[in-house]
Amino acid sequence: MFLANGFIVGSWAPQIPLLLTRLEIGEATLGLLILGFGLGALVAMPSCGVLIPRLGSRRVLRWFALACCFGLPLVVIMPNLWLAAPAMVLFGALVGGMDVAMNTNAVAVEKALKRAIMSASHGFWSLGGFAGGALGGITIQALGSFSHALVVSALSLAAVGVAAVALIDEDQPQEGARQPLRFPRQPTIYVVGLIALFAMIPEGAILDWAALYLRQERGADIATAGFAFAAFSATMAVMRFLGDAVRNRFGAVRTLRISGLIAAIGLLVAGLSPTPWLVIGALGFAGLGLANIIPIAFSAAGNQPGLPPGAGMSVVTTLGYSGILVAPSFIGFIGQNTGFAVIFMVLSVFLLAISLAAGFAATADSARPPLGS
Repeated sequence: MFLANGFIVGSWAPQIPLLLTRLEIGEATLGLLILGFGLGALVAMPSCGVLIPRLGSRRVLRWFALACCFGLPLVVIMPNLWLAAPAMVLFGALVGGMDVAMNTNAVAVEKALKRAIMSASHGFWSLGGFAGGALGGITIQALGSFSHALVVSALSLAAVGVAAVALIDEDQPQEGARQPLRFPRQPTIYVVGLIALFAMIPEGAILDWAALYLRQERGADIATAGFAFAAFSATMAVMRFLGDAVRNRFGAVRTLRISGLIAAIGLLVAGLSPTPWLVIGALGFAGLGLANIIPIAFSAAGNQPGLPPGAGMSVVTTLGYSGILVAPSFIGFIGQNTGFAVIFMVLSVFLLAISLAAGFAATADSARPPLGS
């Protein structure tokens, strides 16, 4: 499921520059479309926080995943701005709902196995993002944008079909599950949410604007531009597959501190690099640091004392994914005036803040037994 979701999102990245010409819009309008995508996701995420305690994460994930496979063709087929806008909102809602459900299910698997697997799960997401980004530009050039979207839909359906039959059926309806979802009172969950937010703002900037940055400010062609998110996703995937062992060895807090510093250096260098391939290399380095920030934050969210996993996950995903889904639209408005090189340099400060706040994610280690056991 993580692989399919990442593949859909990664395949969306090389389609973004084409919207400018196909819909005959500017960067500001494109930013509004991306904002619509984000708003759709942010509406769906709290809704999943209500649905999951009632229906279980497995059932919710199955339905959202199936529908999500058709999101990209729906957007690409729209002939004008007025039809593309609601399609973007729906696409975002499907991606966001699937994300909450699959992360909640992953927390249940961690608890059942009594060891961390969240980083590896997100590793599959990054592997999907790498495949989608790397193949996207090439496939679009060879087959066209709509044919590319259909290929993405078919491959995603195959992955979802395989995964759907093997999902863990962990959660029975919980006591009080039909009570409306209330905002948690524990302040720590909101700090964890800010950690996720400060990580996902740079991730969203890379997803939505790195290709355009390379094309407009560094003179890359569309195929080369597609490798920006691909390189970022590739290094994230490698580090995420190693991340559970790293976290089990050094602990969540220390891993988070070092990860924030590495990512900050990568973003700073990406903004300063004068050529496309240097930018791509710097974004790949940033991916090494960003790789395990979100998995640690999500594990911490699902293991908050006195808070149901679905509720904690809903808060942190809603805050966090506003960074990857909503913030890039504002980055677009700013970037058209300042250039995106400045944006990437400024975003490195957000990653330094994560290093300072790492201690609030200590509950991420609740998924594994104590050292020496």
